[in-house]
Amino acid sequence: MEKLIREVRILKIYAVSLTVVCILFFFFGFKNQKTTQRFEEIDVERINIIEKEGTLKMVISNKSRQHPGMFNKKELKPREREAGMIFFNELGDECGGLVYGADKDGSGMVYSVDQRNTDQIMQLQYMEGTGNKKNRTYGLKLWDRPDDFPLEDIIKFEDSLKKLNDPVASKKAYAKLRSEGKITQERFFAGKTADGDVGLFIKDTKGNVRLKIYVDKNNQTHMDKLDENGKIIQ
Repeated sequence: MEKLIREVRILKIYAVSLTVVCILFFFFGFKNQKTTQRFEEIDVERINIIEKEGTLKMVISNKSRQHPGMFNKKELKPREREAGMIFFNELGDECGGLVYGADKDGSGMVYSVDQRNTDQIMQLQYMEGTGNKKNRTYGLKLWDRPDDFPLEDIIKFEDSLKKLNDPVASKKAYAKLRSEGKITQERFFAGKTADGDVGLFIKDTKGNVRLKIYVDKNNQTHMDKLDENGKIIQ
């Protein structure tokens, strides 16, 4: 009986000692572990950059796993988007990005800056089509977007027109929005056009080109002031 008690006591001491050793091993092991790791090469389909509390700030992704976009911290409906980087602000809205792609019909790359609560107002872009006559443009483009027609309303408007599937009704709906000043208008382009002109092209609030300062493909210089119908007046 005394032998049994002595063996049990030894077993308890052994168990306690082993437990202490294991705790110390894990404690010092994790304490010395670095939070920063270095990789020489990594293959990945998508990376989500987040804040400590989990707020999404940026997505780097291939085409098949690209983020559909977000507004008021809610993901938009699934849609096809090119590979690249998408940026998000603290409000949970997409606020710009860099995307690129190419196929048999052409190629391009676009860096966008979005207006608060809506879509892009500035882009640095390159676009090129293929075929007998290459349609190549590149440069800086600016838009005006109304403050009272946010992205959420734009999506609802476009979805309703898709459900109607009526080209005539769609044309009237867009005409109504245009009369209310809710249609996005391109205002400025600096770069090279598909016609080979290189220069500045400035538009009015209705999207009509009013001033062109450029060098054409034949190296001839131009400074044209136009009326709202596109007629040169100076």
